[in-house]
Amino acid sequence: MVSPMELIRIELDEQRIAHLVLDHPQSPVNTIDLQFGEQFHQAVLKLTELDCRGVILRSNKTTFMAGGDLALLSQVNDKNAIQVENLLNQLKTDFRTLETLGIPVVALLSGSALGGGFEVALASHHRIAVNHNSIKIGLPEVTLGLLPGAGGTCRLVRLLGLEIAVPLLTEGKLMGVAQGHKLGLLHQLVDTEAELIPAAVTFIQNHDNVKSPWDQKGYKIPGSPIHSSHTQQMLSIAPAMIKKKTQGCLPAPMAVLAAAVEGATMDIEAAGRIESRYFIQLAKGQVSKNLINTLFFQKNQIEHGRFRPTENAPEPISKVGILGAGMMGAGIAWSCAKVGIDVVLLDVDQEKAEQGKTYSEGLIAKRQKRGIPVAGEEILGRIHPTTNYQELSKCDLVIEAVFENREVKKAVTQAAEAVLPEGTLIASNTSTLPITSLATTVKHPANFVGIHFFSPVDKMPLVEIISGEETRDDSLTRAFDFVRQIGKTPILVNDGRGFYTSRVFQRYVYEGLALLEEGVTAAEIENAAWAAGFPVGPLAVTDEVTLSLIEHIRQQTLADQQTDPSIATDQPGDAVLDKMISLGRIGKAKGEGFYDYPAPKSKKLWPDLATHFQSQPEALPLSTIQDRLLYSQALETVRILDEGVLQSTAEANLGSIMGIGFPVWTGGTLQFINQTGLSEFVSRAEELQSQFGERFAVPESLQNLAEQQANY
Repeated sequence: MVSPMELIRIELDEQRIAHLVLDHPQSPVNTIDLQFGEQFHQAVLKLTELDCRGVILRSNKTTFMAGGDLALLSQVNDKNAIQVENLLNQLKTDFRTLETLGIPVVALLSGSALGGGFEVALASHHRIAVNHNSIKIGLPEVTLGLLPGAGGTCRLVRLLGLEIAVPLLTEGKLMGVAQGHKLGLLHQLVDTEAELIPAAVTFIQNHDNVKSPWDQKGYKIPGSPIHSSHTQQMLSIAPAMIKKKTQGCLPAPMAVLAAAVEGATMDIEAAGRIESRYFIQLAKGQVSKNLINTLFFQKNQIEHGRFRPTENAPEPISKVGILGAGMMGAGIAWSCAKVGIDVVLLDVDQEKAEQGKTYSEGLIAKRQKRGIPVAGEEILGRIHPTTNYQELSKCDLVIEAVFENREVKKAVTQAAEAVLPEGTLIASNTSTLPITSLATTVKHPANFVGIHFFSPVDKMPLVEIISGEETRDDSLTRAFDFVRQIGKTPILVNDGRGFYTSRVFQRYVYEGLALLEEGVTAAEIENAAWAAGFPVGPLAVTDEVTLSLIEHIRQQTLADQQTDPSIATDQPGDAVLDKMISLGRIGKAKGEGFYDYPAPKSKKLWPDLATHFQSQPEALPLSTIQDRLLYSQALETVRILDEGVLQSTAEANLGSIMGIGFPVWTGGTLQFINQTGLSEFVSRAEELQSQFGERFAVPESLQNLAEQQANY
């Protein structure tokens, strides 16, 4: 042992190889913070004094390194920005010292290396990883509103060239070790962790004076030269492509592009300083703070079980029954089968049940076409289509996934319950109908829970778990664990019509319909939504879910109103819905809605919309349209929180982004209020209320928080 340090140790072995061991004693992962920066600097200074023949960079954690300390980065402001920038620049200096020692430096990846962690690994000459599909590498900083700040931009461009590096950097996608090896980001793969150190020793023994590619004589960045016509053409369209993906609402991808291109024209030290300046600009901005808060801290809270109802040990689900093999049921079947759960996929006739299995066949084929490894035969072998309820008898969980009709749901649920052992968890995939009322049709309502998936199930990462009045906590816990078992993120909500996500989503749809009814053109509505950061405009998304489904939900609500007069049914925009349905234009499924769908061409707004919905003489300002779409959903979220349907700010924010497409740059519906400033939000909502109606009325709770100068 040469140097014991709190976060980093240097161990010199018998062969005079220095092991630089990353091992934070108070954390399950290694992260880059001010303390790490100081100790890494001291460790590198020590290495310059040691008589050693090589350096092995390794971690004593299950991961190599997780990256930067996001708690620190989320607090960057004008006062402390220089301190963080100095940390980044010192790290880069230390990385350069390490890779110019004149001896081989080898990084060993026994686990994932992400963000700053992968940047540490990139400062080595040779990178070896265990060949396991659980290990991921990459620079995902852009997904949190940042860019790689410890030299990742500089080194990735110099390793791969602009054409390959820029998409990886601007999208922040992670990759497995096989892809990393293919690209040259990893030099060697071994089968087991035990082989890592011997492989590193062998490399060091066989190499003396090793240099990074950019330190070698005659080095040029791979690919076409930056001033070539090919590169210039690529760079001329790159900003437009980024804007198309981000809607101009996310500054990080454009900053990444600028840092990568500017840095490619300079030496690596100057490129690093440019990278740091762009990093600090982003870190000080509100968007990165929103994304870090919601998509990292709040998401981790949820996924690590902060809101899990009980401390019961998880009971993995081994067999699931799904009632209904339509799009939702088929998607749920895929999500279960691909993680090793057996599925009984039941429908009214065998052909429909088989079609549900065919959906998984299509997903497998798509993945195979893109070169994604998938155990297709195993997955399909776990899905059993049937019409026989008796085959549900050994299921641990049964999920009803038929359309939104109480009587149909009642019939299939009761038929399933009749063959199930007592205590089997039964769930409904309903998106709107109260779980408490659905539970009255089963013998054991304590075992009945809502598990609301989003469409398409194979792509959407969120699941809403709904508690009825009689649902037991252990039933909710089993549902929570099941959702985590299939790799999705659960939010827990209490009962109520539309629960959380569907109720807020309805506000988006109906605000779009109301705008059209008032005379705002369809193009203005859709473009305003896109420019605000919504992935799909309210008219397009109405087509996606179909107007007939919205009408079906409305009719079910009207029927329920007969026994509960408190249920509100009238919505702004109902007249538009009525008109479109009378014209037979019910959405994408029919090929006719607010849009025309002329296969194989792209969809186009229906030209006759202007005939049926008269445009107003003076258009609303773009900002007013956007505010109506954003504020209507944020205000509804506050009401839902006040009613106790929502239990936490974290679930509100994450649910709105991951479930219903609220603009990601906001950090979610409640974070949108926070970033606007509660007083400013209240003032603008009151203006909208005076102009457009009571749906923009400010709840008393929000008024009180604003007066207290508090946040959600």
